[in-house]
Amino acid sequence: MSPAGNRSMSAPEWAMLLALSVLWGGSFFFTGIALAGLPPLTLVVLRVGLAALILNLVLPLTSLRLPRGRRIWTACLGMSLLNNVLPFCLIVWGQTHIASGLAAILNATTPLFTVIVAHLFTTDERMTGNRLAGVLVGLVGVAVMVGPAALAGLNAGLLAQLAVLGAALSYAFAGVFGRRFLGLGVPPLALAAGQITASTLVLSPVALAIDQPWTLPVPSASVWAAVFGIATLSTALAYVLYFRILARAGATNLSLVTFLIPVSAILLGALVLGEHLEPRHYLGMALIGCGLAAIDGRLLRRVSRATKEPHEPKTRLSASRHR
Repeated sequence: MSPAGNRSMSAPEWAMLLALSVLWGGSFFFTGIALAGLPPLTLVVLRVGLAALILNLVLPLTSLRLPRGRRIWTACLGMSLLNNVLPFCLIVWGQTHIASGLAAILNATTPLFTVIVAHLFTTDERMTGNRLAGVLVGLVGVAVMVGPAALAGLNAGLLAQLAVLGAALSYAFAGVFGRRFLGLGVPPLALAAGQITASTLVLSPVALAIDQPWTLPVPSASVWAAVFGIATLSTALAYVLYFRILARAGATNLSLVTFLIPVSAILLGALVLGEHLEPRHYLGMALIGCGLAAIDGRLLRRVSRATKEPHEPKTRLSASRHR
C-alpha cells in the first residue's frame, strides 16, 4: 500500500474533507463578525476555551477521557502551538486589516508549504515533479495576490497578509508534526480535546494580561452567536474531523482542505459582511488552485488517461491483425 500522504482518498474521506472545509470556511466569517466587539486575543481564547469545554463534556459521554502520559501531553502541547495558538492569533489579527475572503485564500497556501515541510522532515511524502511545479505556480499566485503592496513598504495590509501566510506555514508544520499521534493509539476525539485544552491553558494568561477582558464593553448578541459558532462548529467539531482525516489520509491530502475553504468564506463574506475582493485576488486564487491541482495529481492523471484511451482500441486492433 502506498503511503497515506501520496495515495488517492476514498469517497468517505473526501466527504469528511468537504465537511471540514465548510466548518473552517465558516470560521473566517464568524471571526469577521466577532471582531466587531472583541479584541483578537480575547476572541481566540473564547474560541479555544469554549471548544475545550464542549469536548471535555463530550468525552465521558463517549466513554473516553483526556490523554494521559508525558509523551502524549508533550505532543498535544506542540500541536496546540502549531495548530491553534500561533495560526489562530495570526489569522484573527490579520482579519482586523483584510477581508475574510482574502484571509481564506491566503490560508489556502497551506498545501504549498506542507509539500515543502513534508519533503524536508518525512521519508514517505517526498517532492515530485508535479508537486514542485504546483508549489512554484502557487507561489506565483501568492505574489499576484499580494501585488504591488510588497514594494510600497510594510503597511498594515501587507503585514496582515504576511501574518496569514505565516499561519499557513504553521499549519503545514502542524500537519507533519501531527503524524507522531498515529502510533499513540489515542482516539481522534481525545486528541482534539487534549490539543484544544492545551491551547486554552497557554493563551488564557496572555489574553488576561494584555486585553484585560473585564474592562471591555459587553459584546452584542451577534458577537456572542459568532463566538459560539466558531467554538462549537469551526473548532470542536472541526478538529475531530481533522484528526480522523489525518490518521486515514495523511498530512498532504489533509492540507487540500484549504483549497475548498475560500469558496464558503468568500460567499459568506460577500453575502453577509458585504466584502469585495479585487480581480487580482481571484487571479491569485486561480493560480493557487492550479498549483494545488498539480500537487494533488488526480486531475492530471485523469486527463492523461482520457487522452490515451481513444488510442487503445486501435492498438489492440492492430495487434490482432498481426496474429
